[in-house]
Amino acid sequence: MNYAIIAAGEGSRLVQEGIKLPKPLVKLCGRPMIGRLIDIFMRNNPESLCVIVNEQMTQVREYLGSLELPVPLRLVVKSTPSSMHSFHQVSKAFPEAASSGKFCLTTVDTIFREDDFARYIAAFEADTTADGCMAVTPFVDDEKPLYVSAGPDMRITAFTDTRRDDTRFVSGGVYGLTSPALQVLDDCMARGISRMRNYQRALLDAGLSLRAFPIDKIVDVDHAGDIAGAEAFLGCIN
Repeated sequence: MNYAIIAAGEGSRLVQEGIKLPKPLVKLCGRPMIGRLIDIFMRNNPESLCVIVNEQMTQVREYLGSLELPVPLRLVVKSTPSSMHSFHQVSKAFPEAASSGKFCLTTVDTIFREDDFARYIAAFEADTTADGCMAVTPFVDDEKPLYVSAGPDMRITAFTDTRRDDTRFVSGGVYGLTSPALQVLDDCMARGISRMRNYQRALLDAGLSLRAFPIDKIVDVDHAGDIAGAEAFLGCIN
């Protein structure tokens, strides 16, 4: 599996709330968030890793440079206006994404349990019919969740900003995709579409087949108070 991490956000809310470290280096269970995420990736059949950070993140760049990994690490240093712009930069940085291989993309502050992620990756790797596999959850943690509708076969039928009768899940922010999704990404960028949720809608509009993989709980770290909550969720504090 080819992995990518978007870590280019400023983490402005954490800074305003007194957290001095760059968000990727904020520790969960004694490990920097980005380090914990990379550790999980490296235990789940990795082929390559690409990370994007913004131009001010010298500490994060130094941290990444100190790592010894069993696969190539491609680091993109660029400030971008949105996660989707970051994704586009990442997609140009590692050739595996444009090949027939599968890749998994997430943001650095998306927190999940490792066993849940391992089951998700195994299901995505085993799926020979879908163009993508999105981690979804019934647990609503986001301030502006993206609701996901899926049929009995877990094929995604819609992404909506509001809950509907047929929406059982919200997006977990973990995107498993294949090379056809990159063609849609290029088209979205050319048309000025700049939000990940609109990109996901464009994938469906383009006729791509997306499967939902349910995970009981996925959380984000957006505020200082989220750190303790994430650690409790991971089981390292009571």
